[in-house]
Amino acid sequence: MDMLEMMCYVCSPRLSYIYNMEREIFIQKVLPLRPQLVSCARRMMNSIEEAEDVAQEVLLKLWMIKSELPRYRSIAALSVQITKNLCINALKAKQRRQAQEVVESEAVDSVSPDLLLEEKDHELQLSQIISRLPGLQQLVLRMKHLEGMEIDEIAACTGASVEAVRMNLSRARKKVKELFFKISK
Repeated sequence: MDMLEMMCYVCSPRLSYIYNMEREIFIQKVLPLRPQLVSCARRMMNSIEEAEDVAQEVLLKLWMIKSELPRYRSIAALSVQITKNLCINALKAKQRRQAQEVVESEAVDSVSPDLLLEEKDHELQLSQIISRLPGLQQLVLRMKHLEGMEIDEIAACTGASVEAVRMNLSRARKKVKELFFKISK
């Protein structure tokens, strides 16, 4: 019995029943879709590893909204649509990373070794600062700046409101800036 199930059972047998029903629906209707999701993602991503990652992320998203799944006419169609959207986002992020690598490699040719070393130090410091942020702020900052996701996508993934995402992103940026300049002095 997991923690949520135990809390539901203690609070109310009705909540426990609802939780178990949602879990059963998920097991019966969503988990059998996994091979189809992997196949769909593989066609778009051209990599089995990336396709597996996307399928796993889709299952996680569906688990987060398991209580709302009965409202959808076709869970399979919803799953495939989420898979396609995640693949598109992953491909866009990959394309941005590749473009950034090209720009960086061109810049490396014209930059002195001292500046490269300083830049690496700054990247390491930023990484350490980000890892010290509270969980949601860290997650939101990484999704926005490392994965290139939009605010509404982040809100959908985290289950937070768009306003909460903006607020956490602003606080995270402010804290990173503050700590970075404190360390740099």
